[in-house]
Amino acid sequence: MQVSKVKRPGRKAFTLLLLALVFTFLPGCGLFGGEKGEIGTDKQPQVQQPVTKFTGAKSRAISYVYTTKRELALTFNGMADRGTMTKLLDELDRYRIKATFFLPGMRVAEEPDIAQDIKSRGHEIENNTLNGLDLSKLTYDQMYKEIRLANQVIEKETGAAPRYVRTKTGTYNDDIRLAAAHNGQSAVISYSLFLHNWNQETELQKKQYIRKYINRGGIITLDIEENKQLEENISLIAAAAKDVGYTFVPLSNLVAEGSERKPLEEIAGYDAAKPNADYHQVPYNLIYRKETPRKEIALSFDDWGTDYTITHILDILDKYQIKASFFLRADGVEKNPNLARAIAEAGHDVGNHTYSHPVLDTQTAEQLQNEVVKAHQVITEAIQQKPAMIFRPPTGEINEAEARMISAAGYHTIADFDVDPNDWNRSRTADQIVKTITEQTRSGSIILLHMLDDLHTIEALPEAIEKLKGKGYTFVRVSDLLNP
Repeated sequence: MQVSKVKRPGRKAFTLLLLALVFTFLPGCGLFGGEKGEIGTDKQPQVQQPVTKFTGAKSRAISYVYTTKRELALTFNGMADRGTMTKLLDELDRYRIKATFFLPGMRVAEEPDIAQDIKSRGHEIENNTLNGLDLSKLTYDQMYKEIRLANQVIEKETGAAPRYVRTKTGTYNDDIRLAAAHNGQSAVISYSLFLHNWNQETELQKKQYIRKYINRGGIITLDIEENKQLEENISLIAAAAKDVGYTFVPLSNLVAEGSERKPLEEIAGYDAAKPNADYHQVPYNLIYRKETPRKEIALSFDDWGTDYTITHILDILDKYQIKASFFLRADGVEKNPNLARAIAEAGHDVGNHTYSHPVLDTQTAEQLQNEVVKAHQVITEAIQQKPAMIFRPPTGEINEAEARMISAAGYHTIADFDVDPNDWNRSRTADQIVKTITEQTRSGSIILLHMLDDLHTIEALPEAIEKLKGKGYTFVRVSDLLNP
């Protein structure tokens, strides 16, 4: 008997056929509108009613995890061809990184062996919707089914039951969070950095950019099909994490180790700073140095920087068992609350350095008090406790009227400084910084340093500490110096 040749279906047609067979045996699915087992029968398919919107609690929305552990997660969207995926997985193995892959259900159905390889190498598999879509453009019914069908394909082909879902772009809305909860997903995941293709950046610019986003609790994302420099980027990311001493963990580990932040209004002391227009006769305490017979001095650090800089400062202070005072620029804290919390957890003073670092004499009374109050609220919510109620003026310049405005807003103690090595000036070498500190410091001094990036402060700090210790000085926080 002659057997006629059968034309093989294209990739898309094959996938649809495969999915039809898969869903025939999945409880209550019916890919084309019918019930279980109806595909291929003569029975007329039933028309499914739209899915009723879920009325329970929404899934969490996570763009970063609130934690002070030195950990973050590396995640990927999509699934490329076998060759690309093998190179990517080999590169992750090389740096011993366990990542989290958000896979579209259709791609898993097309090439389940790739998904199985991802899992066998110790990586997590999560839901990137059935077709890798931006769900915000769909109806609730479509959102629900995109998530549900992807869950079913991934679990059937890999044995992994997705806990999280991410849309193609990482965007989400309330309906997406409801549809995720409806499908049993505990969270809709976004990101703290979505790394796209480079555009003529130098190697130094690439390193500095990635260093900016190596944050405790951060979620870094790359789209496997869109990103054309996957291997280079893995190398850059791994090096940046190693430089600051952070490690990559699977997303589920990061989420499990994180904590929930209390809302601002539930934190004692959140309202300790308030606008107050009646400031003209309010007393204040402005101090540059504390008169004391004891050889005590205080290190203080102003402004804000990346995890790379601030974590190195914290490590140096920890090595020498020194508690210091940090005056935080709150618009930086707002972007990276985990780092502010790490400063507080280490036992240092966390003080107020305004929200956006304006020069004080450019502000009206209302503007200045709003800067102080907003900074207080941002810092309080970030560290989950009342900060040290000490204010440091930007540039250190302040007059009597400005001091009264700040005191009336709740910050009665204003701590300036008497030792200024001008370390904010990048042309100042570590030796120059150390020399100025050791020459100017005396009992009761408050030493000004900065936590800005790419200064010589980190290089100078250990030597300055050792020289001051050699002179018999002990280090205390500004709050301890003022209230012995």
